[in-house]
Amino acid sequence: MSSLALKQSSLEEIQAAGVTVPGYDRSALKPGIVHFGVGGFHRAHQAVALDTLHGNGLARDYGIVGVGLLPGDARMRDALAGQDHLYTLTLKHPDGSREHRVIGSIIDYVFAPDDPERLLELMSAESTRIVSLTVTEGGYNVNPVTGEFETDTPSIVADVEALRSGGAPTTVFGYVTEALRRRRDAGAAPFTLQSCDNIAGNGHVAQKMFGAFARLVDPELATWIDANVAFPNAMVDRITPVTTPEDIAELAEATGIADAWPVVAEPFFQWVIEDNFNNGRPPFEEAGAQMVADVVPYEHMKLRLLNSGHQGLAYFGYLAGYRYAHEAMADADIATYLRRYMDEEGTPTLQALPGIDLTAYKDTLIERFANPEIKDTLARLAAESSDRIPKWLVPVINDNLASGGAVEVSAAICASWARYAEGIDEEGGPIDVVDRFAEELVPLAKTQDEDPLAFIRNENFFGDLASQPRFTEPYLAALRRLKGEGARATVAVLASHGEL
Repeated sequence: MSSLALKQSSLEEIQAAGVTVPGYDRSALKPGIVHFGVGGFHRAHQAVALDTLHGNGLARDYGIVGVGLLPGDARMRDALAGQDHLYTLTLKHPDGSREHRVIGSIIDYVFAPDDPERLLELMSAESTRIVSLTVTEGGYNVNPVTGEFETDTPSIVADVEALRSGGAPTTVFGYVTEALRRRRDAGAAPFTLQSCDNIAGNGHVAQKMFGAFARLVDPELATWIDANVAFPNAMVDRITPVTTPEDIAELAEATGIADAWPVVAEPFFQWVIEDNFNNGRPPFEEAGAQMVADVVPYEHMKLRLLNSGHQGLAYFGYLAGYRYAHEAMADADIATYLRRYMDEEGTPTLQALPGIDLTAYKDTLIERFANPEIKDTLARLAAESSDRIPKWLVPVINDNLASGGAVEVSAAICASWARYAEGIDEEGGPIDVVDRFAEELVPLAKTQDEDPLAFIRNENFFGDLASQPRFTEPYLAALRRLKGEGARATVAVLASHGEL
């Protein structure tokens, strides 16, 4: 098939090849959302929702301008700039079928180091009514133990000094704070700050962290932000694996489209948003989002079942010799043990969920994890564990300890992380432990032969769990079996409700 350059001018030809393309005039879109963190996840959900709205003649004043802050973000700048900020979304169904769609809701991209003032002017403009974020769990600068803002991070110290002295910021905290200061001084309404990251109470976390930064710069401005800026909570759910060279080649083979950085995702889509915006919003509900007064019950459902389930899959699966989620899920013991976690430990900690059939939801999770077309790597699921286990699984453990509930499977998942963090697999091969605290975690994990509780004595991640026998007993039993008999034998015991 001949190659089709992904450009605005080639959309008719791409559509003739059977691909869905934007059916609206993209030149009529006006920037209304500035988004920090334009990765696959953003481009598989928020940008898709806006594209749907634009296609229905809605939200034309909510075009998205993406923002990159880090050196690596220059790749996204270049990829999007070379194709009129268009990209292709491919939905991979379990039966092997594909849906290809060109997304047109991103209308520009600003690489902040190129021109900080341009970004500040854009964020300060009254037409920008939402600033949204997918900066990952670690991007909020939260101390994992205290939950407070880490004020001594070098980039934060530098940005506080820059804003106090009239210099240019470099962090998302600096840009947001300076833009809000300019809007306040100009008498303009502030934008809503909308987090789309996988964090419990993401809006509350954003409010606390950005407020803490603003107080370091200007306490009066922080008070104004507290009183005037909305930080809606949200829960977003769509498995979006990293785009591979094979995905790019498959797209070109199937459609002829030459896309520098397409996105692949599962068909499932869920976005639950707290209806709390101070300066207007798109009609997200017209694109399949659920607008609610309280996101927390739905958020806990996802974080404690899907996200914690992914952690339960990642380390045991990798240690057992699997490298992809669907390969691990083909192991009946792994699928059974994961469902045991969901039913016996995750579900009892959830609040009432009006309109949700939890049994059907968990059935769907097992099916989604097993989708062979997604090819989600276990290494991706196991990355940045220090930002995930403490926020997703440890709260489940604490709730169950407080209520007298079961913690055996959760303790075993923690043990699997501890074993994985040793950096050596069961065949003696190296494991690339991708974690911002890897230099601390890997040496700690390697002391477990001498002190089996060494890993969970790290209160930054586990709080006081090392002092609670109801947790440490199954944890130690799982760790012993993992180190003595391996991951498959340990999972088999968990799946059969045997004694660890």
